[in-house]
Amino acid sequence: MSKSEALIRVVVAYIVALLSAIIMVSFLDFGPLLMAIVMDVIGTLVIFGFGRYYGNSSFYDPYWSVVPPAMALFWMSVGSSGEVVLRELAVLGVIFYWATRLTLNWAYFWEGMNHEDWRYEMLRNRAPKIAVLTDLVAIHLIPTTIVFMGMLPVFAVFIMGSSPFSWIDILAVLVGVGAVSLQMISDFQLRAIAANKDSNESLANGLWAWSRHPNYFGELGFWLSLFLFGISAHPSGWIWQILGVIGMTLMFLFASIPMMEKRSLERREGYQDVIDNVSMLIPLPPKRNS
Repeated sequence: MSKSEALIRVVVAYIVALLSAIIMVSFLDFGPLLMAIVMDVIGTLVIFGFGRYYGNSSFYDPYWSVVPPAMALFWMSVGSSGEVVLRELAVLGVIFYWATRLTLNWAYFWEGMNHEDWRYEMLRNRAPKIAVLTDLVAIHLIPTTIVFMGMLPVFAVFIMGSSPFSWIDILAVLVGVGAVSLQMISDFQLRAIAANKDSNESLANGLWAWSRHPNYFGELGFWLSLFLFGISAHPSGWIWQILGVIGMTLMFLFASIPMMEKRSLERREGYQDVIDNVSMLIPLPPKRNS
């Protein structure tokens, strides 16, 4: 099928997931945190089902960026805070800026139903006998859990926050907008790299000459900005609010980045030279230019 038809089916899958979650929680009488957890898990399971039906787990890829704004709007609708409107508008603005960039970037690079994120097959092939379980847990439920932890500061903003708007909120806006903008720039530069046959030479330019994964650095910056919003709204809850930043950092350092590095070493001749000269995550001047 064409890419446009495939995208329509993905949209339908997310509409079904949203409606399923809403219908299910309409029979429950939980607090806003537990209701969000239930809806999140139901939505994940529905998208998992669509992915299995079409044989493409990349149905889940947009979940990462679609659910956080929906979750934020849900908490805003049921929250009793409402005392610091400026903070609430600011955190919503940063989330929607991030979600729009990430979703559009996925839609641009996703080629259609015949294209699945290469990491998913790699994970399933590690234990073929339990491939379905790997798909459910490693590819769907674990990322859903990490993203939910990353959204805990937003829960604090809308449900528990009462502290006045402060310089920490301003810092959160600057960090969030800066991080997403950095990701956007790295996206455009990555497209040029992908179009260049000598990709190692292309990596010597722009943000990719300062960091091997500037997009991941920007992603971590976004979740850090949510944490800053959270501690500004509800400072005493910093211990549980920081769980998302920790989880994201561990996922990138011990899963996403190692997998990307392994693949690049296999596919790009001379990539070891890039590893030797360019910072892994935090943008730093390249050693070859020092």
